Amino acid sequence: MKVNCNKEGIGKASEIIEKGGIAVFPTDTVYGIGCNPYDKKAVKKVYEIKSRDFAKPFPVLVFSKEIASQIADFDDKSKKIVEEFWPGQLTIILKLTDMKLKESLNLADKIALRVPNHKCTLELLEKCKYLIGTSANVSGQPSFFDSQECIKNVENYDVFVDGGTITSKGESTIIEIEDGQIKIIREGSLSKEEILGL
Repeated sequence: MKVNCNKEGIGKASEIIEKGGIAVFPTDTVYGIGCNPYDKKAVKKVYEIKSRDFAKPFPVLVFSKEIASQIADFDDKSKKIVEEFWPGQLTIILKLTDMKLKESLNLADKIALRVPNHKCTLELLEKCKYLIGTSANVSGQPSFFDSQECIKNVENYDVFVDGGTITSKGESTIIEIEDGQIKIIREGSLSKEEILGL
């Protein structure tokens, strides 16, 4: 099923996700694919669609820092960073405090979280709170920025939220705070200098 990025489309997509469905949706970086991260069966299906190694955990998109703090532990430094860069192209690895997610996502004690800066995704997250947010492509293949290209190449999802063409500067930058220091795991559209300049 294909829906538009409007109230009706977002409502339909969120219903499908709640029932264990897989959604493809636009973000501020690339087209993403995801599901309810608490639904183990749906999580497994996303791994299969992407041909992704089960040992590689998925990042999770959240609606806000407040919602993120319900499942992860923020120290003063990480709070300051997300207040500056969320919503936006920053993924932060934090200590996971939600044991149900630990089990459904097969995580150790950490989780990668991000609030995307995209109106459509945020409206979807406002209804769903959390979504697995990984690029909608087979692992190792290029990501999609154009909805038509994405629809042609991605299979086995339940709902496609059409956001047209995404204008993106690239992937999110992934960081982690260790002993009070910012560690860059992957430099993406946010530069190391921008983050360390805080």
